[in-house]
Amino acid sequence: MKILFADDEKNMQILVADFLEREGYDVLLAKNGEEAIQKFCDNPDVSLVILDIMMPVMDGLEVLEAIRERCSVPVIMLTAKSAESDELEGFQYGADEYISKPFSPMILVARVNALLRRSYRFTEETEIGLLVLKPGSMEVFLNGRKLNLSRTEFNLLSYFVANRGITLTRDQLLDNVWGYGYQGTDRTVDTHINRLRAKLGQENEYIETVRGYGYRFGAGK
Repeated sequence: MKILFADDEKNMQILVADFLEREGYDVLLAKNGEEAIQKFCDNPDVSLVILDIMMPVMDGLEVLEAIRERCSVPVIMLTAKSAESDELEGFQYGADEYISKPFSPMILVARVNALLRRSYRFTEETEIGLLVLKPGSMEVFLNGRKLNLSRTEFNLLSYFVANRGITLTRDQLLDNVWGYGYQGTDRTVDTHINRLRAKLGQENEYIETVRGYGYRFGAGK
């Protein structure tokens, strides 16, 4: 698989690329946001993107926004910022993972492997109520209207659909959507579900809250 990594620090580029290439990935490097967008457009087979937020010309969030206008390829954000508001901003722009610097390259590779496994595991087109999920193109349609979902939102919705009618705890969702060992919290799950509900619009009652337990995916209206 091909991975695009954008960071203005040369040493960081070399370090991350070395670890990813050892895993068998083909790595494309970009030194700023503008170059990242150009390489992404020139390589439609990119399977995952890693973006540093603080980059010249265009920052990582601007690049992420441009990517999300085109597709839902999985994106990992890297940042030296650690405030909760900064992390939430990354998710609001459509990020799938958020890793704070400094970080272990081995942990980054593990996150990449886990995200790719989750992102490409659904294979059959599914229709339920007004929803149609197309895993091959990572597209979701609601009453004929295409929804602009991030990779994590797509995986979350797919997991709900696969387990419709079953009440799922937040821990179950973390383990099966984000992956075992992911250091997320209930807030991670709630934030993504709120975003998913917002994108479902008036049909957001597909996802039911089960007080004191978790969530359940129903039949909608």
